[in-house]
Amino acid sequence: MVALRAGRQSALLVSAILALAASGATASNLTAQQALGKKLFNDTALSHGGNQACASCHSAQAAFTDPNKLHATSAGSNPTLFGARNSPSAMYMAFSPTFGFDAAQGLYIGGEFDDGRAATLEDQAKAPFLNPIEMGNADRAEVINHLMSSPTSTDFIAVFGPGAFGDIDTAYNNVAVAIADFERSSELSPFTSKFDYVNKGRATFTVQESRGLSLFNDPMKGNCAACHISSASENGTPALFTDFTYDNIGSPKNYQNDFLNNPSQFNPDGVNFSDRGLGAIVGDASLDGAFKVTTLRNITLTGPYGHNGWFTSLEQVIDFYSSRDLKPVCMDPTVTAVQADAQGCWPVAEFGATMNVDELGALGLNNGERADIAAFLGTLNDGYQVDSVPEPAAWAMMILGFLGVGGLIRRRRAKAAA
Repeated sequence: MVALRAGRQSALLVSAILALAASGATASNLTAQQALGKKLFNDTALSHGGNQACASCHSAQAAFTDPNKLHATSAGSNPTLFGARNSPSAMYMAFSPTFGFDAAQGLYIGGEFDDGRAATLEDQAKAPFLNPIEMGNADRAEVINHLMSSPTSTDFIAVFGPGAFGDIDTAYNNVAVAIADFERSSELSPFTSKFDYVNKGRATFTVQESRGLSLFNDPMKGNCAACHISSASENGTPALFTDFTYDNIGSPKNYQNDFLNNPSQFNPDGVNFSDRGLGAIVGDASLDGAFKVTTLRNITLTGPYGHNGWFTSLEQVIDFYSSRDLKPVCMDPTVTAVQADAQGCWPVAEFGATMNVDELGALGLNNGERADIAAFLGTLNDGYQVDSVPEPAAWAMMILGFLGVGGLIRRRRAKAAA
């Protein structure tokens, strides 16, 4: 009886462990609507040329930015046309509040795109399909016609019902709803960086990373946390490393931006094009050159940097924040970031009259301090492996082996095979 009771207890323990392992393995599973959104996000059939998806410029393999790092901005469905801005990461944008003016702070906050012109994720998801430079569809009907001919249509009907395509506007809105729902899933906001595990007590910063974090937070040094908040929110959400406000950091104009060479139909200003950012959206010239503060999560993976992709390395960005107002102005405003670095200068800001001169530009960080900050930023990449703590499935196999159940299973399989 004792042996039988022990066997039953072992079986119950094994069942509980396997259930724990299964729950851990499926915790990140998408809902049916999120799975549909993921398919729509990756469906190239929804572009005019049948060759571009949301994922073309926001690839999971590049922290949901453009995997093609050879250009400052992204090509469209027509590969000869390029957008005006560097594709921002779609990761963690689910936490951006609805766009609006915060009277208490006296600042615009939230929204999507670098200039906040889309108030919500749903609004943002609708825009690229009809952008003539991006996915190039003529209207909503063309998008829905593409979807009806795509294998993804089966999933769309399964989620939104037999009449899913009965009304063009409803169907188009539901495309955006599904994509936004996917973007709110843990696949785009996993919180699995070394920084996160350090905060959970499951990892430890190196000495250099710790120094970098201190410099990052120090208002008399890096002062990065003034906009890139490094602490958890009041509701417990881990640090997002952005306050979702807008700022003009004084970025130079990128004369290598392929958008400047678009035909006049798509860029009537040619090389004289200037990107006003938030200023154009809200009709306020004092906000010209202001763009949304980007999250620094996965930042080492998301170059080039800046709204126009002028910076080609993270080290350049850190140096710019530190010495923008300390180095001389480059004589040639069209220089690249690499050339400016070699010449020891920075080009004039595209919108110098409205740039932030209070929180950056003259930090005076030395080489070691800049390297320390860069080392800390490397801890913000998702997918960090915590080798010392086995995953639930690994725990299950370890305990199964300890109980001898694994051997019993193998013996039964061998007997069955014979």
